[in-house]
Amino acid sequence: MTTLNANAAMAEAEAHNREFLVFSLGEEEYAVDILKVQEIRGYENVTRIANAPDFIKGVTNLRGVIVPIVDLRIKFHLDSVEYGGQTVVIVVNVADRIVGIVVDGVSDVMTLTPEQIKPAPEFGVTLSSDFLSGLGSLDDRMLVLVDIDKLLTSQEMALVEKVAD
Repeated sequence: MTTLNANAAMAEAEAHNREFLVFSLGEEEYAVDILKVQEIRGYENVTRIANAPDFIKGVTNLRGVIVPIVDLRIKFHLDSVEYGGQTVVIVVNVADRIVGIVVDGVSDVMTLTPEQIKPAPEFGVTLSSDFLSGLGSLDDRMLVLVDIDKLLTSQEMALVEKVAD
């Protein structure tokens, strides 16, 4: 193979690699597509909204934009939900809507090849497999890849729209 063909093959392979922002919820590591992430902020108090579901903590004003804040720990039915120094809000842009998701902490950005991404299992994780894009494995780490689009545009999340408007 010529150098030109080898470089083209490498560029092709790299084009299919995907970068994910890795975050923790309890003892598990999750990841979302880095292209959906707008920014990461420290957790600050939010304005509660009456009659909103538990997982919608409220709204906050982000540079003039009212942003609903969703606590993924509550959404995923995790046992304990504590706010500490590592608690952050990942601000994501989904379907032309800005939403903040509260997580226990952010660890790093990871690049996964298509071979490192396995199909989502149908059972055994804390959330519906409808919201998973797969499982990422890298060395001894297993990441639950969250399809943030499906999660934040689901029927139940339509409530976020009502809350924010």
